[in-house]
Amino acid sequence: MTTPRICLITGTSSGIGLATAVAAARAGFTTVATMRDPDRAGPLLDAAERAGVSLDVRRLDVTDADSVTACTEAVARDHGRLDAVVNNAGISNFDPTLEMSTMAALRANLEVNFFGVIAVSRAAMPLLRASGGRLVTIGSVHGVVGQPFNEAYCAAKFAVEGFMESLAPVAAAHGVKVSVVVPGFVRGTSFGIFPDVNRKTVEAASGPYAPTFADYIAWVGGQGWEGAGQQPQDVADVVVDTLRADRPAFRIPTNRWAAEYLDQKLTDRDGGVVGTLARTWIGRPELP
Repeated sequence: MTTPRICLITGTSSGIGLATAVAAARAGFTTVATMRDPDRAGPLLDAAERAGVSLDVRRLDVTDADSVTACTEAVARDHGRLDAVVNNAGISNFDPTLEMSTMAALRANLEVNFFGVIAVSRAAMPLLRASGGRLVTIGSVHGVVGQPFNEAYCAAKFAVEGFMESLAPVAAAHGVKVSVVVPGFVRGTSFGIFPDVNRKTVEAASGPYAPTFADYIAWVGGQGWEGAGQQPQDVADVVVDTLRADRPAFRIPTNRWAAEYLDQKLTDRDGGVVGTLARTWIGRPELP
């Protein structure tokens, strides 16, 4: 009998994190499901009960250094090892571009989506080196292709891509496999949903950018993401496959749409293709 592998997942109160925690437990991992507020664990525990699995639910706030340290040390103490980490916790933003946002909002986005990932990875790495483990991070197509009016989120996801790509060969030399799982638009989750954003609020908040922002909203609400949508479970299945693969790739898109979307950037040496594409999103295809 083999010892079950221990997997810690951040941001498991909903969405991709919730689905991944349950899927990992079903795949045989002893799953440490973490979240900033354990009082919000109800949906996760209900899903685990329906799936017939048990989870070790713990508090972990990726922006709180003491919380990160306390959680990883407790996992090592209680389970004796750590074999995998899935960096999933994150926040989204929808600001009417750089000038109309605030430095506090921009910093908060980077703090969670980039520095939070790095803090957890840094704390876990000694344990992953000891076990020859896996470090998997939920990225985004927006970490490869910039998206108008999502500057801070894209910056954080670009930073995650660059950091993990740089870390991967070093980690591999010391027995740790690093991967970034890249979903597109995920349905069935509140992430990225802004019910109070509409034409009226756009006009009020966007200043001189209001017409451009309105065109972007129209594109998003129309055919902008046609073929892109996935459910959290679809992404969770890819994450679990990555955790179990003998030689996982570094960058793993979660469906065909995401793969084709990334291809537009990764084969775009001078940036012209993505620039042209982005101009269609804001209703200005004629711009140079």
